[in-house]
Amino acid sequence: MDIKCAGIIIKPGGEKLKDTYKRIKKAFEKEDIAIKIDRSSAQIIGEKDGLSFDELCQACDILVSLGGDGTLISVARRSYEYHKPVLGINVGTLGFLTDIKPEDVESFVKKIKKNDFRIDTRMMIEIAILGKKERILSFNDVVITRPAVSKMIYIDVFIEDSLMNSYYGDGLIISTPTGSTAYNLSAGGPVVYPFSNDFIFTPICPHSLTQRPLVLPAEFEFKITTKSKSALIVIDGQDMYEFTPKDIVIVKKAPIGAKLIHRKERNYFNVLREKLGWGI
Repeated sequence: MDIKCAGIIIKPGGEKLKDTYKRIKKAFEKEDIAIKIDRSSAQIIGEKDGLSFDELCQACDILVSLGGDGTLISVARRSYEYHKPVLGINVGTLGFLTDIKPEDVESFVKKIKKNDFRIDTRMMIEIAILGKKERILSFNDVVITRPAVSKMIYIDVFIEDSLMNSYYGDGLIISTPTGSTAYNLSAGGPVVYPFSNDFIFTPICPHSLTQRPLVLPAEFEFKITTKSKSALIVIDGQDMYEFTPKDIVIVKKAPIGAKLIHRKERNYFNVLREKLGWGI
């Protein structure tokens, strides 16, 4: 992959990252890779001449997320139509997806120039609320949840018009394999290898003790309804939509996955042991 231009997106509230941005910019330009920055990020750190996000995606070969996993997820979702690989530089806390630290950027950019890196493709979810919204994309998970702490919600899930399951409780998490180590894990769901093509359905505090997480093939398309007066659909913890008995929600695998740039030597199970404290 011949990379001539990289576009940088900085996390909201990243005013203190100006020096980090300059160091990253210098490292890329040293390897003859031009750097452009999106307009919102430029305003955050007091830089000029930022591009709109769409212009950035059109002009650059790769996108660089400067923040934590949440910033990378937002960039992957927003840039979906352009299918540009995303490099995550971690200035957050957990760093499940953003494995390059600012101090490692210079050495990694040299590897990028030599094509000594890999691009991983991660499954995404496509959601449609019939009659309301155009396509909605999720990287980690779709959470259908109650609108108030004092109420439970009732959710029906269908596969090809046949009832798969009914959930009554605090809600339901529909996760990608990548998202299996996020909210899904906290709710008692399984860890699923991130390059799998599966949906993970995990009930949140179900009223029935017999309800258990399900791992289902990504080839399935799901229709979801609710009998509750109102519910909420939360996408990756970033966007929220109202869900009523009048609505039908369609959930399926997105046609193309998100592309993430990583070191060739990055090992998923090493990451699990480090981040989850396995074996300690």
